[in-house]
Amino acid sequence: MVKDLYIKNARVHTENEGTLNGSVLISDGKITKLYTDHNSPIPPDAEVIDANGLHLIPGFIDGHIHGAAGADVMDGTPEALSTMAKALPAEGTTGFLATTITQSPENIEKALKNVAGYTSRPGQAEVIGIHLEGPFIEKSKKGAQPAEYIQKPDINLFKKWQELSDNKIRTITMAPEHDADGSFTKYLHQTGVNVSAGHTGTGFEGMQQAVSHGVRQVTHLCNAMSGIHHRDIGVVGAAFKLKELRAELIADGIHVSPQMLDLIYQNIGSERLILITDAMRAKCLQAGDYELGGQAVKVTEDRAVLNDGTLAGSILQLVNGAKQMMQLDGVTIDNIIEMASENPARQLGIFGRKGSIAEGKDADLLLVDNNLTIKYTFCRGIIAHQEV
Repeated sequence: MVKDLYIKNARVHTENEGTLNGSVLISDGKITKLYTDHNSPIPPDAEVIDANGLHLIPGFIDGHIHGAAGADVMDGTPEALSTMAKALPAEGTTGFLATTITQSPENIEKALKNVAGYTSRPGQAEVIGIHLEGPFIEKSKKGAQPAEYIQKPDINLFKKWQELSDNKIRTITMAPEHDADGSFTKYLHQTGVNVSAGHTGTGFEGMQQAVSHGVRQVTHLCNAMSGIHHRDIGVVGAAFKLKELRAELIADGIHVSPQMLDLIYQNIGSERLILITDAMRAKCLQAGDYELGGQAVKVTEDRAVLNDGTLAGSILQLVNGAKQMMQLDGVTIDNIIEMASENPARQLGIFGRKGSIAEGKDADLLLVDNNLTIKYTFCRGIIAHQEV
């Protein structure tokens, strides 16, 4: 049996009551009680952590990540998922979508079946489900997706893949222009899949139509999509204008410049942004030669690129993306919570158990200072990372 955990003297950022100076009791991986009375009784067998005024915030959810610490979702092994799940709490991530890449059907199916059979382990980030990135995308906007495996949307193929995944595909990135009548998108939306427009060359009108069919998200905003032009504001402009859409954002200052991050934030705000990493296996490792989707990738100190210079995912740690956003005018820790915890949980339909601090929710929590330095990460009530 895991001991109860009692975190005291924290600035608790709650879902419903704002920020409280108080304490939290955790039992069986759940938040069981929030206290504002500093004299509240501590259960006799509980482990006590004195937060000393640190911020207690919900853990981050990375809805788009391919790999970390030498492992990749496309490896298709339990060891790869476990390696990622062990590494991610150090950057504040307590839950993630195992993200595939455009590849052969056989390789995609191996990865899907692997996630279907994987059980998340105590004290590690939880594998919440799957983000199927491709293969139903636009070749001219492929980015680092292998062109030879790109194909048209296929409902029957998706049904097969969803069955193989044990219904764990929660998000799909697709190019809506290849679903002109909307039948594929409508099917996904009706079955509860989060449909995200990405690797797409469609324009603003195409996005309006896609939203009418059920698209509710944009994948890695600004990257591998049509940008803002004065005669067609494209997918980026659609993310600004269409309130039905939330937008993923790789806030590393490389995929999107700091100036563009500021422009995006001023136009969209924290209520519709979702911070992601889109990280590949080299995250947490040394610079050198790696691979992504069977392609050679050169990793330097701050980025990962294909041989032609195309960005190949990132090596971003999610907390560093949050820190980058904190440098923008007006961004507070509560805005970070919205972008890195609450919005992804809402988008994935799991806000009932994750994404905020409230009694009854999973005890996925971070203790951080004013600069978002992570002192503790708790995954379902167990210490998964502690600053040395």
